[in-house]
Amino acid sequence: MERIRVLVVDDSTVVRRIVAKVLGDDPRLEVVDTALNGKAALDKIEKLRPDLVTLDLEMPVMNGLETLAELRTRRIDVPVIVFSAADQAGAVGALEALQAGAADYVTKPSQLARIADAVSMLQAELIPKIIAIMQSIEHRESVRVETKPRPVIELASSPPPRRVVSSSGSAPQLVVIGTSTGGPKALQAILPNLSASFPVPVLIVQHMPPTFTTTLARSLDQRCRLRVAEAFEGAEARPGEVWIAPGDFHMTVERTARGCRLHLDQGPKENSCRPAVDPLFRSAAKAFGARTLAIVLTGMGSDGLDGARALRQTGARVAVQDEGTSVVWGMPGAVASAGLADQVLPQDEVALYLERSVVTRPFREGATSR
Repeated sequence: MERIRVLVVDDSTVVRRIVAKVLGDDPRLEVVDTALNGKAALDKIEKLRPDLVTLDLEMPVMNGLETLAELRTRRIDVPVIVFSAADQAGAVGALEALQAGAADYVTKPSQLARIADAVSMLQAELIPKIIAIMQSIEHRESVRVETKPRPVIELASSPPPRRVVSSSGSAPQLVVIGTSTGGPKALQAILPNLSASFPVPVLIVQHMPPTFTTTLARSLDQRCRLRVAEAFEGAEARPGEVWIAPGDFHMTVERTARGCRLHLDQGPKENSCRPAVDPLFRSAAKAFGARTLAIVLTGMGSDGLDGARALRQTGARVAVQDEGTSVVWGMPGAVASAGLADQVLPQDEVALYLERSVVTRPFREGATSR
């Protein structure tokens, strides 16, 4: 892959210099210029045509959200990673930016932080996201120009899986979802399309830090007919409820006579993440087995792969988002490539798939599909 040309946009001279230096030191990246506000950035985007833009949200003259809106108005299709503060206002802004078309976000280095800490954070969080987003774009474009489109399932390292049906032919009684990069926007598109009578609990791990998961749950709760909340220790997950793992806590599920109970822990990170998808999926395999339906949505890395394998060993169904609608086809692609996906679905078909897959009456111990 050729060097990725990046435009850095931030009103802070210190932040611009640090970001430009960190990105410029990576041989895969090239900083083509910097800009101190959205208005200046728009002019430079049209002139320089960068491959990707890093965009601060809080700027004078034209802020990040206004810049994203103007990019859409001008039909300029350039991937954008926004910088947001690590507080509640920053979390709200980041979610608004993702809805407005940003590909992803990173929390902004504090100007009070040591330069070495800021550099380490950018190297660990920003650079991998830039690389993953651009590799996904490049791969999608290469697939489009092939004379014979290749079904995504042919990427599997093992033969495509047989059609798996839950034990005794019964429908799932629990839905578990894992996602990362691009996940908030995917969830905002999928969950509001679930009916108010959706008859099983939905448990979600979205890679996000504390505060951000709280804000995401509140935002989704306002959009959805189902109740959406951030999980807490000992919560009873009931039919028609959606629970999101809080930032910095793994979430697992235990089956009870009344349904299921949620547990949180701060065990070691898995796949460099906490919360991670694998602990939830493994616990669902143990607690509900074949009565689980797992969905792996857009995301960077391979979190969820081991959990999907554990679920498949019980006879549970696993579906993944397709490459064409994923911001990054890392997590879903890893599951599909391992031959573990029963279904590979575009984003706009996931809600219908869920509705058609679950039981049509409330969960209770020993319930069977009609």
